[in-house]
Amino acid sequence: MTKYKRILLKLSGEALSGDKGTGFDEETVLKVAEQIKHIVDQGAEVEIVIGGGNFWRGRSSQNMDRTKSDQIGVMATVMNALYMAEILRTIGMKAVVQTPFKVGNVTEEFSKDRALEHLSNNTVVFFAGGTGHPYFSTDTAAALRAIETECDIILLAKNIDGVYDSDPKTNKNASKFDTLTLTEVVEKRLQVMDLTASIMCMEQELPLLVFALSEKDSIKNAMQDKINGTFITI
Repeated sequence: MTKYKRILLKLSGEALSGDKGTGFDEETVLKVAEQIKHIVDQGAEVEIVIGGGNFWRGRSSQNMDRTKSDQIGVMATVMNALYMAEILRTIGMKAVVQTPFKVGNVTEEFSKDRALEHLSNNTVVFFAGGTGHPYFSTDTAAALRAIETECDIILLAKNIDGVYDSDPKTNKNASKFDTLTLTEVVEKRLQVMDLTASIMCMEQELPLLVFALSEKDSIKNAMQDKINGTFITI
């Protein structure tokens, strides 16, 4: 059995691209899918939000309207969710993609009731398309959906192994936190999620686990609190 009954797994798009940096790395994605299958088989209800950074990092552009840039990023998250959902189906799982707006007959429109019904039937639910609005990140969408559907915890699977006091890519002396409180995350403005998402989690008392997706069995271990990352308490 897993420690948590209902979880939201937040995946970075970059993490799914493996060492390539863009697109998908099929070996990486399949390893993630197999771990998801394992925890669902163990009784967990799994929701997933995936960022779009493996296709689009529009916010770094100074030459495009922010609203249009964000809309492109929103569609990148839909592509990621559709791909990951299909990988899950190929290994015998049920998966559905919900979006806050209609995408023809490709996705379902978001409904808490339908999402909970899917979860009760061992179906993995992807929440794609962010909140449906510009200026809100997939972090905020993840926090919102996790709160709406009453998750026990958010698992943040990143391409870095936890939360640091500064960027370890530029500061070799950066120190990693083993534990933090959500209040500390907000007050120190640590780069866990964006500030809006962090405040939402703090106000709704929703804990987080931050860990590196690339570590062996990282998702399975996170479901037992066995991580080398950062545990963020309420």
